[in-house]
Amino acid sequence: MKNLFSIVLIAAFAIANAQETANRFFYELTYRPKQDSAKMEKVITVLDITDKNRSVYQDYTIIAQDSIMKVEIEAMQKAGIMKDLSKSLKQPKISARVYKTYPSMKIQFVEKIASGFTPANIGYSEDAKFNWKILNDKQKIGEYNTQKATTEFGGRKWTAWFSSDIPFQDGPYKFSGLPGLIVKIEDDAKNYSWVLQGNKKVKDYTEFSYIENLMQAKGGKVNELPRDKFEKKFGEFKKDPFATIRPMMTQEMMSKSIPGMEGTIGDMMKKQEKQYKDFFNATDNTIEPAYGKVIVGEVEKVGKENDKK
Repeated sequence: MKNLFSIVLIAAFAIANAQETANRFFYELTYRPKQDSAKMEKVITVLDITDKNRSVYQDYTIIAQDSIMKVEIEAMQKAGIMKDLSKSLKQPKISARVYKTYPSMKIQFVEKIASGFTPANIGYSEDAKFNWKILNDKQKIGEYNTQKATTEFGGRKWTAWFSSDIPFQDGPYKFSGLPGLIVKIEDDAKNYSWVLQGNKKVKDYTEFSYIENLMQAKGGKVNELPRDKFEKKFGEFKKDPFATIRPMMTQEMMSKSIPGMEGTIGDMMKKQEKQYKDFFNATDNTIEPAYGKVIVGEVEKVGKENDKK
């Protein structure tokens, strides 16, 4: 009996600590960042559908550089000298992560902000029920057999092509709810267009990059807010990214130099602040309008504000 109890405990521990795996789907996103410009941008994004009943959508840029960053950081650790990695690190174009919980497909939208010297996650949740109209049109997109569907979301009209050969009712960004994975989706003005480029199995899955894990920059538990309060808080961060850090910095600290890097801590902060502002100012043609003007078919707000009702 004792041996049986031990075996049960070991099995339970193994299940609890089992490594998460994921099916990773690569989408090329082509989009128009500025409303008054014809210039288009491209970025590879990923939809990771895990074996723990969830999916994670995000920019793939930083994760794609994991192996390069690992080599660079290990070299710095060995030499004992700091190096400005921003010169060799390609910056992402999208900062948000979008989580969906299976099978309800409840959405959690998360951004990272600064809370003093520590990164923090803020987000909002919603239940989006897309009013899809499935049509008879079919076409081959790459290696995928697809069928057409249309919907309205965020004040835009969207056309999607999904494949019932891939048994996931999911897609890039917040899109979901079709009888198969979305292979391609774009709005009628072609401001945003995602096309599936391929997929692979990820055995030792983590949604975070090597840098985020190493620097303990995951952001911790998400501070979930009503959407209007989320947008206000994130808007304040975009205007002044170092608002919570600046009061903690003395003139003496700002004037200190960093071994192996050019300039002082103050110089580095100014550079990073400019990078933040350049990043946020690069886009004004968002997928969805500001809160209160959103059209998503039917949307039920969830979270702390809704729970109080």
